[in-house]
Amino acid sequence: MTKPLANRIALVTGASRGIGAATALALGKAGAHVILTARTAGGLEEVEEAIDSAGGTATIAPMDLTENESIARLAGAISERWDALDMLVLNAATLGSLSATGAIDFKEFAKVLTLNVTAQAALLAAFDPMLRKAASGRVIGLTSSVGRIPRAYWGSYGASKAAFENLLLSYGEEVRHITGIRTALVDPGATRTKMRARAYPGENPETVKAPEVVAERIAALMTAGFETGHFERVE
Repeated sequence: MTKPLANRIALVTGASRGIGAATALALGKAGAHVILTARTAGGLEEVEEAIDSAGGTATIAPMDLTENESIARLAGAISERWDALDMLVLNAATLGSLSATGAIDFKEFAKVLTLNVTAQAALLAAFDPMLRKAASGRVIGLTSSVGRIPRAYWGSYGASKAAFENLLLSYGEEVRHITGIRTALVDPGATRTKMRARAYPGENPETVKAPEVVAERIAALMTAGFETGHFERVE
């Protein structure tokens, strides 16, 4: 079986379930050694076992990305073992509560911004040196249509995704002419995840696509390559 991503190192955040778990498995099947991070150790262990059963390899790193110094510790540990990071999938995010703008709980909003924006900036900063050492570093961020098209009651999450998009694309512009790093955004669209179930509690999950559909598209992009600023929605 062809392994197009053999000898590549990938880091996937939010990898214990949903799109993150499916993406980690898809990259592992394609030959990459996948570093899995999320808060839930049990979920990460299950994904690691699935990758191993599929003939791939993985390393788990359970942690809360919003904790002080957690990202710096992660980057330090990874850089001690590997020289370069070939692929970074920024998938971890939190929905928060859907509410009118005037009713936003600002303590919760701060938590949404901390994970969805601040932690993403910290990940880019921490792993920039390793991405620069890769022959063709690739960063894909998972986004949402509400980051581009405002929707009533989605202001908190939408604002965080709009900020994240700008952040990732700005980083891409900063490094595109001086490194081999390329950045892209993927909007998974309606996908069968726990976050989707929270946002649409009355929806039949069988009516929307499985996370594996999104994962296969991300793996295909990592394999074929893309230009900085690439955006696509998975239907």
